[in-house]
Amino acid sequence: MLVSSLSGEPLPDVVDFNDHIQPLISEKCYHCHGPDSSTRTPKKTPLRLDREDFAFLERPNGKFAFIKGDSKGSEVFQRIISKDVDDVMPPPESHKKPLSPDEIALIKRWIDQGADYEEHWSFIPPTRPEPPKIDWGNNPIDQFVAARHREKGLKASPPGDPSRLLRRLTFDLTGLPPTPAEVASFREMAARDLSTAVEMTIGKLLTTDAYAEHFGRHWLDAARYADTHGIHNDNYRGIWPYRDWVIEAFGKNMRFDQFTREQIAGDLLPEPTLNQRIATGFNLSLIHI
Repeated sequence: MLVSSLSGEPLPDVVDFNDHIQPLISEKCYHCHGPDSSTRTPKKTPLRLDREDFAFLERPNGKFAFIKGDSKGSEVFQRIISKDVDDVMPPPESHKKPLSPDEIALIKRWIDQGADYEEHWSFIPPTRPEPPKIDWGNNPIDQFVAARHREKGLKASPPGDPSRLLRRLTFDLTGLPPTPAEVASFREMAARDLSTAVEMTIGKLLTTDAYAEHFGRHWLDAARYADTHGIHNDNYRGIWPYRDWVIEAFGKNMRFDQFTREQIAGDLLPEPTLNQRIATGFNLSLIHI
């Protein structure tokens, strides 16, 4: 269920910390009240809002930053809605944009609903939600999309041309456009069964060298791979075998734990192979960040 906000946009009936509140206070509050102790204020009695075990402690003035279920008694909320330039948060000198009416409404609802903090999303075991009961689409993801369309008053576009779908698939998975022959073949398969055509095409693309090179490139970018040293000493360095190792690993669909272990410490494994030693070129890339 959604409830209209002051601007007419829907507000969630149940406000979620990770989805709605943490992004707000991270952007607006964490510079002065977050994990960095060097910027945390006030200096004598710093307030920290990024951790639940600090956010609900009594302040030296006897007030509380947050009080579960009580936005009127929560000092943070009262400072957010204050009209006094000496009290309002975020303060004008921080050069942060003031919270919008909708953002203020979200924080108020979150506090009044109990101000529940959550662990970082990566530490929360995923759960499989039940798809909305909507008769549209080909899979459960489509049902979630359709439910959001209904909330927003939107209608889905008609089915696209198979050629456009193939173009998106090949660009996403290989970075290259499909050939005319591939387009003709896909259109023929799609005319019989679109889902089967998509599955077969994806399976084929994932076995190509172009896929391994395309996705390996993203990892090489993250590892700061380069054929020269860069900066002040821009001479050649021949670690292209590491580049080829990454591409080959993607081509073989190597397990991620093995992929990272061999790059970080392949030479320290029992009886390391030449390829495992080559994988540690990852560390040489990091040296030049």
